[in-house]
Amino acid sequence: MSAEALKVRNDEQSQPEKEPNPKKKRRKMGIKAKDSIAGYVFISPFFILFGIFGVFPLIFTAYLSFHRWDILGTKEFIGFENYIALFTNDQLFWKAVGNTFSIWIMSTLPQLLVALILAFLLNQAFLKGKGMFRLGIFMPNITSVVAVAIVFSAIFGTRYGVLNYLLSLVGLEGIDWGGSYLGTHVAISAMVMWRWVGYNTIIYLAGLQSIPKDLYEAATIDGASKRQQFLFITIPMMRPIIIFTVILSTIGGMQIFAEPLLFGRGSSNQGLTMNLYLYEEAFTRFSFGYAAAIAWLLFFIIIIFSVINMLITRKISSS
Repeated sequence: MSAEALKVRNDEQSQPEKEPNPKKKRRKMGIKAKDSIAGYVFISPFFILFGIFGVFPLIFTAYLSFHRWDILGTKEFIGFENYIALFTNDQLFWKAVGNTFSIWIMSTLPQLLVALILAFLLNQAFLKGKGMFRLGIFMPNITSVVAVAIVFSAIFGTRYGVLNYLLSLVGLEGIDWGGSYLGTHVAISAMVMWRWVGYNTIIYLAGLQSIPKDLYEAATIDGASKRQQFLFITIPMMRPIIIFTVILSTIGGMQIFAEPLLFGRGSSNQGLTMNLYLYEEAFTRFSFGYAAAIAWLLFFIIIIFSVINMLITRKISSS
């Protein structure tokens, strides 16, 4: 390289870099600000609707739980009297809590087990017409709850019910399904289980299809039976999805409402659940402050069970 070319290159390198034009800089900042604003505008409908129908009712219910109000008169602030009455002077509420837990145990645990078995069968290669079976299993979930209640009321009827008729054919005495504690819980649990078992089956089926088929092929070559494959391959691989459905079923089971409302609460309130009791306090006895306290207590019960599920999930994952 010649001395003149080298000097020109050194001069170019020694010259200070030109500062960006302030107008262009402000223009770029304006474009970024517009993009940010546009993004918030596009997602704002969700937050507006969530604030109106989610956050505001939650806050207003908490505020209302410290008042006595029949929706027509003025609100009277009474502090924690609603909560104190719930804990100390309301046996019907605790009966509703016991009924809710009993129905939840009788409906959720068999429901998830049956759903897992059905999903395993629907995932087998030898099964023909899988689409038809999947549609049939999922149909109860989209069926009207009123129609379900009418059908199951006919099945569990005391005088002319299908089950009592079948019992009479084998010489057994009919059961008063609507008048006994166990009978009412069995009937409501059967309604819940029949309605939601297909929903959980589809979730489990989606999880099963994500399991590599090589595991089953290797197990078959090693001589493992279908039962062994189900116990030692399917269940361990499906553990996260099973935990997910358990948490969802727990939250849903604590809020059961339509089935006991349509089937009937029973002669001794054996079908009364927490959500049904909340509804009666608000829209039958017009005690909205007391109903708001029930709603918040139900909220805390669901949170406690969700935390317990989370702790169990962590323990299972770590093991």
